[in-house]
Amino acid sequence: MKRILVAVSLLALITGCSQNAVTGRNQLSLFNEADIQSMAATEYAQFLSQNKVVSTTANKDAEMVRRVGQRLTTAINKFYASQPAIAEDLKQYKWEYNLVDSKEVNAWCMPGGKIVVYTGLLPITQNEAALAAVMGHEIAHALAKHGNERMSQAQVQQLGGVALQVAIANKTPEAQNLFMSAYGIGSQVGALLPFSRKQELEADRLGLIYSAMAGYNPQEAIALWERMAAASNGQKPPELLSTHPAETTRIEKLKEMMPEALKYYKPMGK
Repeated sequence: MKRILVAVSLLALITGCSQNAVTGRNQLSLFNEADIQSMAATEYAQFLSQNKVVSTTANKDAEMVRRVGQRLTTAINKFYASQPAIAEDLKQYKWEYNLVDSKEVNAWCMPGGKIVVYTGLLPITQNEAALAAVMGHEIAHALAKHGNERMSQAQVQQLGGVALQVAIANKTPEAQNLFMSAYGIGSQVGALLPFSRKQELEADRLGLIYSAMAGYNPQEAIALWERMAAASNGQKPPELLSTHPAETTRIEKLKEMMPEALKYYKPMGK
């Protein structure tokens, strides 16, 4: 029986690996992206119905989240349209940006462009460019299909149990739990499906580029992560740090990535 499971696992790894046109590396993707985006739309609507969404009417913070989101996605849409290899990836994206009233220091982006920022994040971002760095980073995770990759890795580990491909299509509770964990939504994400260092570096790099393309100074990301690390103050780290490992080398890596990002940076109004 073990031999059969090993053989099936190897077959899944071989047939499920393909080169990601965004990151350039081979990636395990066992799930249909259309099914994942369908689940995202359902889960996003349910999340918003169960949480306090801050209206953009007469609220400068909610308006800022919407403005940053629109500028980021306008730049991303334009960039993708100019790249034949990835142009189709955004075809089904229907971007949404919402600010949710919560002390949690967190933000996330589901497949299909479903974005949430928590009010608890704003005292740490402090400015629009830093917020763009966080949102760009989270969008990068979605566009690089890191959630699909983590779900696929979990699928390989669970072969012989629930057939998650079918579960995703049918939106079963097992699939919902895996989905919420893979996309950084829920209190136990770090314990279940932590972001890998490779995925984090990819999201850091792409996030810098996306924010720069949108006209935000990518160098604000360095000060942002310094404030993020300081926010823990020896206590439980912010949720964004628990799901996004913040090793001491992270800022140095950001500095190494900065010259590339700055090539895309054109200040607003220029």
